[in-house]
Amino acid sequence: MYKIKFGTDGWREIIADQFNVANVRRVAFATAEWLKTQNLEQKVVIGHDCRFGGEMFAKETATVIASHGIEVVISQGFVSTPMISLAANTLKAGLGIIITASHNPPSYNGYKIKAHYGGPATPDTVTEVETLIPELEIIQSHSFDELVDKGIVTYGNFEDMYLEHCQKNFDMEALESISSSLVYDAMYGAGQRLVKRLLPKATILHGDYNPGFEGRAPEPILKNLPEISEMIAKHDEFKVGLATDGDADRIGFFDENGNFVDSHHLILLLIEYLTEFKGFNGKVVKSFSVSDKIQKLCAIKGLESITTKIGFKYICEYMVTDDVLIGAEESGGIAIKGHIPERDGVWMGLVLMEYMAKTGKSVSQLIQDVYSKVGSFAVERYDLHINNELKLSIIENCKSGAYKKFGNYSVVNTEDTDGFKFHLDNGSWVMIRPSGTEPVLRVYSESENSAAAFAILDATKQTIL
Repeated sequence: MYKIKFGTDGWREIIADQFNVANVRRVAFATAEWLKTQNLEQKVVIGHDCRFGGEMFAKETATVIASHGIEVVISQGFVSTPMISLAANTLKAGLGIIITASHNPPSYNGYKIKAHYGGPATPDTVTEVETLIPELEIIQSHSFDELVDKGIVTYGNFEDMYLEHCQKNFDMEALESISSSLVYDAMYGAGQRLVKRLLPKATILHGDYNPGFEGRAPEPILKNLPEISEMIAKHDEFKVGLATDGDADRIGFFDENGNFVDSHHLILLLIEYLTEFKGFNGKVVKSFSVSDKIQKLCAIKGLESITTKIGFKYICEYMVTDDVLIGAEESGGIAIKGHIPERDGVWMGLVLMEYMAKTGKSVSQLIQDVYSKVGSFAVERYDLHINNELKLSIIENCKSGAYKKFGNYSVVNTEDTDGFKFHLDNGSWVMIRPSGTEPVLRVYSESENSAAAFAILDATKQTIL
């Protein structure tokens, strides 16, 4: 029997191959068994995003868990990951489950576990659930409809719950004042209905149900978002662009010229807004691949900065125990104080739009304000699709200290918190790390501008391949 292993952010596999009903039942069984041993509410909220088979897999999960005598509240239709996390917290459930493969290609689906506090389950919890996954297929003694009839499974409207949460926490008049200048690309994902309801004057792209995502991975990065960039560049009435991934927990963002604004810059903008306009403070918890400029801004503001392994679950551990202002990843996953300890692409987009409305400034003007404090910079990334043998060989070379130079760039020192970050003699850095969710080797670089960062990436690629 196939051994199920959770990655950086949940268990993901190809639909109808390893991600099938039998294996979903096995994971659901382990989830229920784990919850029964905990001093937590014996209640689970369950949802699915827009992917193929989502409703079926969610119902199978609900059936297995409810057959253990655990109360289940399942979503009415597709929902985002943040909606499930918020529902788990609001309804005081022991766990939340979302059937999603996030930003992965349309052939994938997945299973994420959310904790009672409204964020990712801790690494220890995930490991404990993994050890309880049975080797044999689970045969159901009850049907989903029977459990609904008995009242063990009920339906919940998690989208309405989330909508009301937004309306209570944002200056909706301020957002309304600039909403007609927003282009939102839902990427056929789970944020599509929510943004239409929150900001009805916004222009929506790819905002209908399409489980195949037109064959494009719903990851909100520049190469996947050509339409939103072109629309803003061609039409003066559009001043800002927002995109979210398949389960709407990651953000993509564009300025008034149609230029993509990466997460490193968004993190800096959010720190500025939260400290200067909201009067918040707290620790800044960031993943290993995030720009060094974050640490520089923290030093200026007197904020403690903490670096974690890559994976939001490591950031979340701090958010539920410490006073954290912002927890952020390079890949577009960001959480802030005043909300659940969960990545949330829509929420971050609303905060940034509120920042624009309150200041009357454009996105590029706000970025220049940050540059005046920390200096300009760029972080770029290559995703190298290489065979596993070569990938393992490169990682072994990193471990053994084989790389002293990348082209003309000499290595000054190395960090290995999660992957390998090589600090270079010109003040830049390059980082090599295998993905925890996809069969790729990621290579990142930070330098004074995009051209310089790409030059380092090219030199690194020539060295390691």
